[in-house]
Amino acid sequence: MGTIQRHAIRLPAIAGLVGPAGLVALATLCLCLGLAGCGSGVEGRAEGGVQAQAAAGLRAGEQTAAAGPKPSTPVVSIKNIGSDTLVNLALAWAEAYTAAHPRVRISVTGGGSGTGIAALINRTIPLANASRAMSGEEIAAARAGGFEPVQHTVALDAIAVVVNPANPVERLTIPQIADIYTGRIRRWSEVGGEDRPIVLLSRESNSGTYVYFIEQVIRLGRKDNRDLPSPETLLMPSSEGISAEVRQNPNAIGYDGLGYVTPDVKVVTVAAEPGGEYVYPSAETVSNQTYPIARDLYMYTAGEPQGIEKEYLTWILSPEAQAIVEELGFVPIAVP
Repeated sequence: MGTIQRHAIRLPAIAGLVGPAGLVALATLCLCLGLAGCGSGVEGRAEGGVQAQAAAGLRAGEQTAAAGPKPSTPVVSIKNIGSDTLVNLALAWAEAYTAAHPRVRISVTGGGSGTGIAALINRTIPLANASRAMSGEEIAAARAGGFEPVQHTVALDAIAVVVNPANPVERLTIPQIADIYTGRIRRWSEVGGEDRPIVLLSRESNSGTYVYFIEQVIRLGRKDNRDLPSPETLLMPSSEGISAEVRQNPNAIGYDGLGYVTPDVKVVTVAAEPGGEYVYPSAETVSNQTYPIARDLYMYTAGEPQGIEKEYLTWILSPEAQAIVEELGFVPIAVP
């Protein structure tokens, strides 16, 4: 079996292995097969900051002892860094691919979309995971470094808006969500709830989900809008942190990628505008483009991929790999 190096991986759910809500206990995962130790990733963490050796129901020792390629077999390596939204999916892909290709070693690290893109620009990795598109400044930096970044859509996702199950609010419009997060709406009674203060939860600024939420929700998708989250917003290092706080705090509101929503929080339906249709986030509503806060998930390469990176990306777009997307709670792309 191939060797997978995993660094500081968060585990809200590896649904393709044990079900989408099956792994809540582990905040992160660090696994290096065939190596004596393991680093902590670009930022020393990927959503959670705790390191542990375990995965897929196997003991860490069992995975460390897994047989590598025969000495005579040429070994090729891929380093894959970036989005915390994509990290569990990228890990599941790496496990499946290396199982079938023993000569390949794949290192998967989180840390945020910005971290992965920066590493790609610096030419320290061949594959960057991102839950947002590269910015104009990042593309310019890549070109200044001598290459044209190439975007590969590898899955689809929705951003779900979540509240405590005891909160009577069932639905919100995007303008209402924007007003909540900028502090223009401060109490739940202003949107049909109880007369309680609203506690704002958000991801940290290195997160691609954070950037997307600001651009498409808080700023309503308008380039001329410069609104930012209220200074009272609590920045959480992980999706697990948001879920835990929402679960415990009846006044909290947060947002998560669809693949990270747990059954113990309440997902509100969202309408693009007042008077519009309120839609629940799901694979179906993302695919038919009726849920208004949906996005593509990407891998970026420095120019057109070659060699093993090209083979791996081709496999990711295959029915086999896209089935893993669905198993982990994300939305597969249409496979020809």
